[in-house]
Amino acid sequence: MELPERQGRMTTSSRIYDILRQDLVNGRFEAGEKVAISALRERYDVGLSPLREALNRLAAYGLLIQENQRGFRVPRLERRELEDVASLRRELEGMALERAILLGDAEWESELLAAAHRLKRADMAGRGEEWERLHVRFHRTLVAPCGSIWLLRFIEQLHDQFDRYRRLAPEAPEVRRVLDAQHDELVRLALERDGGAARQLMDDHIHRSYEVALCGIKA
Repeated sequence: MELPERQGRMTTSSRIYDILRQDLVNGRFEAGEKVAISALRERYDVGLSPLREALNRLAAYGLLIQENQRGFRVPRLERRELEDVASLRRELEGMALERAILLGDAEWESELLAAAHRLKRADMAGRGEEWERLHVRFHRTLVAPCGSIWLLRFIEQLHDQFDRYRRLAPEAPEVRRVLDAQHDELVRLALERDGGAARQLMDDHIHRSYEVALCGIKA
């Protein structure tokens, strides 16, 4: 049985991990920026031990780089990395989608329709943090019944890496309209159990989003 002190530290570490993870994905730290632990302690009002645990987890996850005896740094934005992430997203997310369409039940269909509806309503209210949150939920719901916990973990990690680039990219309204329409089409194909067509559309969806995200890399 864990001691109450350790349980409390782990709870704090998990909370800070989640907050920092979102801040890193949302671009609230500059790419390549050195992360000062003293500044983070003050900014997030957290003790040194749980903060270091959270930073070590984020480094293992790939959202921070741990430098020997020099602390932590935010990864730079590089075209080569984005291409790699997008390529893996197309491969793994396409695979997961086909499996989800094969294995998903009526409850999944209801959850998918609800996720798509919430995303569309959020879009009407403006593309803020709520839309981003619901956009992540929609994509997670789409592949949720794929039957592989590890596949879902890899996809989630790739999404976070991809979104570091996408959220810094300039607005592209025309492409955005196409991507939004593809969300609806993905739902339709999933409900029709057309795994092959859905995978092809997902491949195109990720590629279009990649082209937008590419504009977020500074020359």
